[in-house]
Amino acid sequence: MSFAQVSQWIEQQEKEMVELQAALTAVPAIGPEHGGRGEWEKSKLLEEYLAEHGFRPAQHFDAPDSRVPEGSRPNFTVVLPGKAERPRIWVMCHTDVVPPGEKLKDGTWRGWQSDPFKMRLEGDRIVGRGVEDNQQAMLACVFGARALLEHGLQPAHTVALLFVAEEETGSAYGLRHVLREHPDLFSQDDVILVPDGGSEDGSMIEIAEKSVLWLTFRVKGKQAHGSMPHRGCNAFRAVARLICALDEGLRERFDAPNELYDPPCSTFEPTMHEKNVPNINTVPGEEVFAFDCRILPQFDLDEVLDYVRSEMARVDAQLGTHSELSIENRLDAPSPTPADAPAVKMLKRAVREVYGVEGRPMGIGGSTVAAFFRKVGYPAVVWARSGGTAHQANESCLIASMVGDAKVFAHVFLQEL
Repeated sequence: MSFAQVSQWIEQQEKEMVELQAALTAVPAIGPEHGGRGEWEKSKLLEEYLAEHGFRPAQHFDAPDSRVPEGSRPNFTVVLPGKAERPRIWVMCHTDVVPPGEKLKDGTWRGWQSDPFKMRLEGDRIVGRGVEDNQQAMLACVFGARALLEHGLQPAHTVALLFVAEEETGSAYGLRHVLREHPDLFSQDDVILVPDGGSEDGSMIEIAEKSVLWLTFRVKGKQAHGSMPHRGCNAFRAVARLICALDEGLRERFDAPNELYDPPCSTFEPTMHEKNVPNINTVPGEEVFAFDCRILPQFDLDEVLDYVRSEMARVDAQLGTHSELSIENRLDAPSPTPADAPAVKMLKRAVREVYGVEGRPMGIGGSTVAAFFRKVGYPAVVWARSGGTAHQANESCLIASMVGDAKVFAHVFLQEL
């Protein structure tokens, strides 16, 4: 059977794909950190669908979590046996979603034009929480595998679809649990695809990530009346100096570029700033702000932190404030997946065939769950045709991308390593 026939079958499933998107969207798989019940209801819906359409029974690797009603978070895999059991071709998706945002008094959601959990059609796309992140990928890999099942095509290598929990809040109960408790699932020869980000045309094949530092600063001075500032110590002035010093100094000190990444430099962005005093005529005695730093792997994060602390000490000495630093998140970038890895080559062939574009291996500033694979030596690759609406109000998925990505996965599943 030709790939053109497989592609045609996938195209004919568009209506069913949209219907499954609607069913999945109606189940708000939000973690307990945000007041949700977790992913079990959504995972059961997906698992039942897979069983109804010919997949073998799922194998579970659930993580205990007393915060949710079921007492655990679901992680499971289904396999499509190949002519060779090893190496395997893996596609990993996550079942959880981020909260939709603020619910207003009139029952609507801020920024949304419709109920986030009632998928709606809008021209050539669908709208709803989770439809792109990560349901587009879930449906693409499922229907890519179903295309082979429906036509009795046995892949050269066993295909394994892995669905994990809790990706949006750190993966401690998801992929990190699976990797720690079941390391024998994977091998370094496996092809591991993580469709959790990409470009609009599908050309970006992400093989590397920057290191991440999320820093919160608390600067303490002394509150005073605005007409007698000499009796206080203005924390706001200290914060202004510190922000400007870090904004300029970090970019100058850690300025070497790397063209693999987009953007090709380290970034150091002042972001969150907490409210201080409620009135104009009060000198604030305490300030809190944050920096989001995405740092090229050639730089040592400890050196970055040493520089940050030295600037804090300098400003404190000048103005008499006391500054405290909290590291909210630190991710030291793992080694990149090689640009000539089998997963990259297979995706390049498939993307060229389906979308008519040349795949380009590159690094990104954001962090993805693929980093956990890379940290333990598995050459994972991130790819999807993405519209970039994840986590936004009115999150959407282009139907053509969902169908096209299914074709890409089918093409990969039919290739030989």
